[in-house]
Amino acid sequence: MRALCSVGLFVGLLHLSSSLLLGAFNIKTFGDTKASNTTLMDIISTIVQRYDVVLIQEVRDSDLSATKKLMDHVNKGSSQFSYIVSEPLGRSTYTERYLFLYRQASVSVVKSYTYDDGCESCGTDTFMREPFVVMFSSKYTALPTFTLIPQHTSPESAVVETDALYDVVTDVRTRWNTNNIVLLGDFNAGCNYVSSSEWNRIRLFTDKSFHWLIPNTADTTVTTTNCPYDRIVVTADMLKGVVQGSAQVYDFMANLKLSHSLALAVSDHFPVEVKLT
Repeated sequence: MRALCSVGLFVGLLHLSSSLLLGAFNIKTFGDTKASNTTLMDIISTIVQRYDVVLIQEVRDSDLSATKKLMDHVNKGSSQFSYIVSEPLGRSTYTERYLFLYRQASVSVVKSYTYDDGCESCGTDTFMREPFVVMFSSKYTALPTFTLIPQHTSPESAVVETDALYDVVTDVRTRWNTNNIVLLGDFNAGCNYVSSSEWNRIRLFTDKSFHWLIPNTADTTVTTTNCPYDRIVVTADMLKGVVQGSAQVYDFMANLKLSHSLALAVSDHFPVEVKLT
């Protein structure tokens, strides 16, 4: 595991002189149990250290104790990475947080807000977990700022929630006067959750000013399924700041030479990623 950490630190040094790597990773049920497993935390930390900014989803951490363990593990006594995290989000006692870890030498947080999607207690809200929107700045990117809109949809509402991200983009444009926008996360946008006939109900897809960088042919799952659940979508303006052809699924199982069972213990999803220039 020391070798894994060394690889992560080496890759991190390379990032300071090149493009930024942005990732989104659904770490299945990330909480105190997983954070207490040193083997899994070594692997997760190595994956995190690959990125300059990474969105982590399915953070089940009411008191941030697991998050703090992750930061300690990633930084190993340094302060390379910092984080910004949402409040617990959900309609019931089951909640998740959106967690962004970012390399402080590469990027800074400019501002953030939680999108208001309606009244949860009234049953009129749109998202199971409304986006926690964050604007970052960097001196290493062509675009001085870029805004990330995270989303982990509820599988049974994947079509409705993915479509509603269009309204979040409109809100960000109005609120912050920017169109340098990346939408990313586990949209559950594929297989049984979004059928071929339902794509025309998703404005984020039918409006061709949005570019889906992770295609329908991708497989973002560690399991035996073949589904493109995890996505990265950018606006036309943001596309100018993307390294062409750099978006991909990061197969940590193959890259880190893990057994299938150990990879599944980390997560049932692979990260998706893209380079920003």
